[in-house]
Amino acid sequence: MFRVAITGIGAISSLGCDPDSIAESLYHGRSGIVCDPERKELGFRSSLTGAIHGFDPARYVNRKMRKTMTLFTVQSYAAALQAIDQAGLEPEDLKNEKTGLVIGCDSSCLASYEQAAITKDRKNAGELGSGHIFRSMTSNVTMNLNVLFGTRGACWTISSACSSGGHAVGQAAELIRSGKQEYVICGGAQEINWHSMCGFDSLDAFSVREHKPQEASRPFSYDRDGLVPGGGAAVIILENYDIARQRNATILGEICGYGFSSDGYNVSIPDKDGMRRAMAMAVEEAKVSPGEIDYICAHATSTPIGDKVEAMAIDSLFGEHKPAVSSLKGMCGHELWMAGAAQVVYATIMAKRGFTAPNINFTGPDECSKKLNIITETKKVPPRIALCNSAGFGGTNSSLIIRYEI
Repeated sequence: MFRVAITGIGAISSLGCDPDSIAESLYHGRSGIVCDPERKELGFRSSLTGAIHGFDPARYVNRKMRKTMTLFTVQSYAAALQAIDQAGLEPEDLKNEKTGLVIGCDSSCLASYEQAAITKDRKNAGELGSGHIFRSMTSNVTMNLNVLFGTRGACWTISSACSSGGHAVGQAAELIRSGKQEYVICGGAQEINWHSMCGFDSLDAFSVREHKPQEASRPFSYDRDGLVPGGGAAVIILENYDIARQRNATILGEICGYGFSSDGYNVSIPDKDGMRRAMAMAVEEAKVSPGEIDYICAHATSTPIGDKVEAMAIDSLFGEHKPAVSSLKGMCGHELWMAGAAQVVYATIMAKRGFTAPNINFTGPDECSKKLNIITETKKVPPRIALCNSAGFGGTNSSLIIRYEI
């Protein structure tokens, strides 16, 4: 079994459009959450959302190329370019059967809405442009990046709700560990628009603290009232560890454990045993003890039940060890399909920049989160061995362990 190195990261996020700006936001606990007036006009219960500023798709792809690409696909391409550059790879290094693509994404809502609206309005599906079918496919990111980068290995999309990005990274690592791939461009993507959030809003899942948007998402806090949606794209370059060493690449971290589980319980209500089993599997594969893990990048989305269940799962597995815990969703909101991959990017940024980001907007614990070591101020100590959790509707769970002590 081969070791798996992280050699490049990139992201387009409400925290910033490159690792440097994201690092600043994480270090200072700076939120990217705003109110969207259009959602209010449309009758949304909550207009809160993460917002990406300063991203220009035309900077990355021309108009013709964008015909088959969603906005979040262009953002994925931009994030991938950042990661490839950091990894020190050239375009020709990727054009082979040992380089693959695995991206987490579970919908392409806006494109589907647009083609249905055009057809209904014009009463003629023949007037749809040729790009609509491609943009409406969940696999839009992988199909377009495959063409743009010329990769000839794995090329598929993981669809598992809000654990999609986490599973994409985990399964990409498995491909390298088994020797089937030597490089994998992996990550997650999530569209930010009101069209994709109607159903969530109807579930009363969102925070309604619109008077103070940047304080609305408050993971683990006793007074949390719901999540805030976010999105963008996060991309990681995973590489065969020995190959990375041979070419003198800078190794940012090592994926040393991947755990997964499903609850078998409820479509929308999580079960603590499911998350505990995913974490336990990751710990076992990584060959570390719970006491060696010094940071947990929690999934906690700021929902009353979800945060409670995760806190119970962490306490059940870690007990007296009490690693530092923070959910970064207080800053970026819940980035849904990309969340698990974004956590890997964010944790890696912290490890390389020498700090651990806080769980902002935490005004006090509830009966479950009081058992955790939740950090509410930036620690000027980087994570050495981090655990990243993600979970999604249907009771699907992903846990990744990353070693930064290389």
